[in-house]
Amino acid sequence: MTGLLVHGDNHFIVRGPLPGRAVALELVRHWSVIQIAATTPPALDPWSIVSREFRENLAWAVIVPADSEISPAVVELLGELSARGISIHDVRRERW
Repeated sequence: MTGLLVHGDNHFIVRGPLPGRAVALELVRHWSVIQIAATTPPALDPWSIVSREFRENLAWAVIVPADSEISPAVVELLGELSARGISIHDVRRERW
């Protein structure tokens, strides 16, 4: 399963199951800072970043809090996903 993890003007195409709130936040923390030779914590092993994916294969989306706005291109993609019936989980507004 592949989805979209949105963090302000940054986003990740992620292979793995829909993460819960705490995991989504931890994934963003882990992937947002480049750490040379860092290992992925075992709890995050089910998820990995992929460089490209067909939009039609995206099965979930999660938006996490950030200091910047979501880019217009990602807003458009989120709209397309929503129109296809995919739930957009907005951690900024929801309590999971």
